[in-house]
Amino acid sequence: MKKDNILYKKSYKFAIRIVKLSQYLVNEKKEYILSKQILRSGTSVGALVSESKFAQSKADFVNKLMVALKEANETQYWINLLYDTEYISQKMYQSLHANSDELISLLVSITKTIKNKGI
Repeated sequence: MKKDNILYKKSYKFAIRIVKLSQYLVNEKKEYILSKQILRSGTSVGALVSESKFAQSKADFVNKLMVALKEANETQYWINLLYDTEYISQKMYQSLHANSDELISLLVSITKTIKNKGI
């Protein structure tokens, strides 16, 4: 996977947004537990995508992306929870949710394509 890969770029930008969200939650909302949860899952998506570049095999590559998909799904759970508990605004929620949906769609598409090719 090349560094200019769209999945890499989008997951990296998403991780930056998640770090900033975590900082906002701690500094502005004095929320420490949920901020750590979303920080862990949200930044691990990009880390796993990056790690997949050096996968030992095609199966390992798919596995890394599948774990990234699980982390993206977990992050979406935390985004929903933060919105429903009024820690983030509707505007923030919609933007973050759209970003996580896009990552999930990309990850599903890539892993399905690879699996359908019998790799």
